[in-house]
Amino acid sequence: MDSKERVMAAFQHQPTDKVPVYHLGFSSEVASALLGREAFVGGGIQQWREAVSWWQGEDAHREFVERSFQDAIDIALFCDHDIVRPTYWRYKLKPTRRIDEYTFMYEYGTEEHWTVLRFDPPSEQCNIYSYLPESALTFAGVERQLKEQEAALVDYQPTEETFATEFEARRKLDDAYVIRLSAARLGIGMASIWLEATMLRPDLVERKLEIEAEICERNLRFLAKNDFHIIFGGDDFASNDAPVYSPRAFHRFMLPALKRVADVCQECGSYFCFASDGNLWPVADDLFGRSGVDAYYEIDRRAGMDLSTLHERFPDLTLLGNINSTDVATLTPEKVAAQTRECLDFARSTPGIIAGVSNYFVPGTPIENVRAVLGTIQLYR
Repeated sequence: MDSKERVMAAFQHQPTDKVPVYHLGFSSEVASALLGREAFVGGGIQQWREAVSWWQGEDAHREFVERSFQDAIDIALFCDHDIVRPTYWRYKLKPTRRIDEYTFMYEYGTEEHWTVLRFDPPSEQCNIYSYLPESALTFAGVERQLKEQEAALVDYQPTEETFATEFEARRKLDDAYVIRLSAARLGIGMASIWLEATMLRPDLVERKLEIEAEICERNLRFLAKNDFHIIFGGDDFASNDAPVYSPRAFHRFMLPALKRVADVCQECGSYFCFASDGNLWPVADDLFGRSGVDAYYEIDRRAGMDLSTLHERFPDLTLLGNINSTDVATLTPEKVAAQTRECLDFARSTPGIIAGVSNYFVPGTPIENVRAVLGTIQLYR
């Protein structure tokens, strides 16, 4: 099997020649150590790098985009992935002012619309926030935002340019890999205003999810016509203890929206992959059963989401991951290797499993632990 055939077989719950592998992402620090050079991948660090490149001029920004694309592919191939992620975080606006080495301003529109980007090197994260102190968002403000989104939706039609990086990655790799393509973001979110709305303004929550589901549907139909059939999406909505809103709210708001997207996927011959960190067991029957979602990734082992129980309860669900990022960063290499073997052993005996680190290799992860994961997979997959 080539990598694409192996992944498609996993989604169809058919036997594979060896365990399919996909680690969700890499910090720049870890990828750089593996590749032996600075790797342009990661989270907020990529947003800061883009700001720096814009500040240096058009040619530097073009080089940033090209290098980021190549490094994303290089780290995936280096780690023998069967799914390739060709793009990491971006912040595409061109900064208008550089405050210091790690801080940029974006002075577009009126002053209340200006933003500031500030990078924190140790965590590789950026904080992007309003230049002026933000007043608390009200339901009236939410309604204005929704009206703007509904107006913009009238003319929204995805094109190849919308997913240019993914199309280019498929061409570059001769269609031998599944390309990770995120086109189905769908969720209430964890902002306090939306949690309040689930109780006080359910009409706003319904409108939000209707907009997002419509965008998902248009994306899915376009992508299916262009032979992209594995679609990543979802929305973080849980802590290690439980979802941040009630199972009743999930059933009322999220289930119909998820079912709509899953039904479109089924109609198009595609697969809908949903992600969220945290303990999802309180809503699992709706999320993984009634909704029709095809796959689950970011499986949070430390929050009690484990492969064997998930497969036992939802045998038709494709599962990606379950090697825990925090464990990889904090345990001994021997314990990391043992957890990796456990994941591989289950995947070898169970169709529909794609092994890998569930979130990403975080900054500060000892490189010997990363190599324990990669070496164990190489030996035992």
